[in-house]
Amino acid sequence: MYIANPIYDVVFKFMMEDEKVAKSFLSAIIGEEVLELDFSTQEHTVYKPVKDANKEKEEKKELFLTVCRFDFSAKISLPGGKFKTVAVELQKAKMPSDIMRFRRYLGLHYKNSDNTYDGDDGEKKARQIYCIFLLGYDIGFPGHPVLQSDSQVKDVTTREYLSASGNEFVESLHHRSWIVQIDQLKQRRRNDIEKLLSIFDQDNRTQDHHIMNVNENDFPEIYRPIIRRLRMACLDEQIQIEMEMEDDYLKELQDRDRSLAAKDKTIEEQDKVIEEQGKELEEKDKTIEEDKKVIAEQNKELEELRKQLAKFKNDNN
Repeated sequence: MYIANPIYDVVFKFMMEDEKVAKSFLSAIIGEEVLELDFSTQEHTVYKPVKDANKEKEEKKELFLTVCRFDFSAKISLPGGKFKTVAVELQKAKMPSDIMRFRRYLGLHYKNSDNTYDGDDGEKKARQIYCIFLLGYDIGFPGHPVLQSDSQVKDVTTREYLSASGNEFVESLHHRSWIVQIDQLKQRRRNDIEKLLSIFDQDNRTQDHHIMNVNENDFPEIYRPIIRRLRMACLDEQIQIEMEMEDDYLKELQDRDRSLAAKDKTIEEQDKVIEEQGKELEEKDKTIEEDKKVIAEQNKELEELRKQLAKFKNDNN
């Protein structure tokens, strides 16, 4: 079955706009059943400057690419028929430079007064924050495509780890994270979550990198609506156009990074030349100082000889 490649922001956004699909996808990653979702797509529109032929000195801006992240308020099932609500932030990134963007968005979550719920005592409580990162690059854990980072509480003296589950202080001030290293998904299908995330495995790309070739039967039944949703995206002409725009935009970023890297290398080489020249000048200055000392000593000796000569003449007159 041919599906659209969800590594593209426009495809992933289309996939997650279906609430049933979004709940299934999130539940699979966090390992908890998501009962309800209240979510908004945070979009950032990237504009490409274009020269206006009618006004040479002015520029207009052309819509170039829209990228997004997702913020959810999720109602999660707990044992005993109970539930909790958490704030979920889901982001995709193709380049390591996005780390600072992650930090900014996470800071906004902590500051957002809407990320609260009414406790049993009637007071406002801070929602626990879940962060999910889908990364198009590796962060240094080869062979581990799906990572989970939890806050751990440890007695400093005994080194004993304590359970922090349900602890309001810890859960309010420390977030849980799930990290997917897309490059590490290559042909890994060890469990249901890796089978689901194989939709991102770029080894499944066809000659047209916008399209993936997968077998729907390879996915557990519960996740097949996700595959069908991506099949719909594959047939959407506008999504195809926006994927091409993403390709162009990413190429511009890569070209820019290569150009900056080349400039950095040139500057580094120039700095080395300047440093070598500085060392040479320093050696010359050192030589000059030594020569000055030698000349000063010679002048001192000449002066002494002059005095002796003058004395000799006086003594013989």
